[in-house]
Amino acid sequence: MSKPPWVTRSADDELFALLEDAGIAPALSAPLSRYGALVLEANRRVNLTGAKSPEALAEHLLDSLTVAPHVREPYVDVGSGAGLPGIPIAIATGVPVTLIESTAKKAVFLEQTLAALNLRGRVIQRRAEEAGHDDGLRERFASGTARALSGVTTVAELLLPLIAPGGVAVLQRGRVTEAERRGLEDASLMLGGRIESELSLKGDRRILLLRKVTATPLRFPRRNGIPEKRPLCV
Repeated sequence: MSKPPWVTRSADDELFALLEDAGIAPALSAPLSRYGALVLEANRRVNLTGAKSPEALAEHLLDSLTVAPHVREPYVDVGSGAGLPGIPIAIATGVPVTLIESTAKKAVFLEQTLAALNLRGRVIQRRAEEAGHDDGLRERFASGTARALSGVTTVAELLLPLIAPGGVAVLQRGRVTEAERRGLEDASLMLGGRIESELSLKGDRRILLLRKVTATPLRFPRRNGIPEKRPLCV
C-alpha cells in the first residue's frame, strides 16, 4: 500500500513504534499507523479529534481494537468523526464498514481515507436520527458501534434502531454508575434490546453489549436532537 504524499514519515513511524510497543503485530501496526498519520494531518485543518499527537492517538487506536472481537458483518459505526473505532475495526477485521457522520468535512475525510487505505466501506452523511428511519439502514446491521457520542441511553437510542434482531450494539464507555446502568436497562427494553454483558478493560474503560431482541418501535429514534436533549429513562 503506497503512502499518500501528504503524510509525514515521522508521524507514521512514531505511531508504528507505539503500536508495536503495545504488542500489536507489524502486519496490523503498519496500516493502523498510516491511518493515524492521515488523521493527524487532517486534524490540522478539520477538528476531527482531540488527539493531537501520535501518543494520544495511539491510545484511541488501541481502544478501538478492543471492539473488534464483537463485530460481525454487516457493521455500522454511528457518529464516526475521525473514523474511530470504525476504520481501525475495518483494518483489523477486513469487515466492510458503514460510517454514519453528519458533518460534511468529516464525511469527506472518511471517504478519502477509505479510498487511501483500500478499505471496503461507505460513508453516509446524515444525522443518526434520520439514518435510523431510513428503510435501507434501519435494522440492517448485525453489529454497530458509537464511540463518545453522548450519554449511554442516547447512544442506545441512536444505535439500536439500526441493528437487526439478533445483532449486537457495542458501546464503549468509561465508568458507568448504577443509575446509568438501570437507565440503560430500561431504555434498552423500550428499544427492543437488553444488556447482554459488560466487559471491563484497562482503567475505568468498559464495553457494554446490547443484544437486539425484537424490532425497535417505529417512534425511535426520536426527531433530531431530542435523544440528547431528553435522554430516555434518565
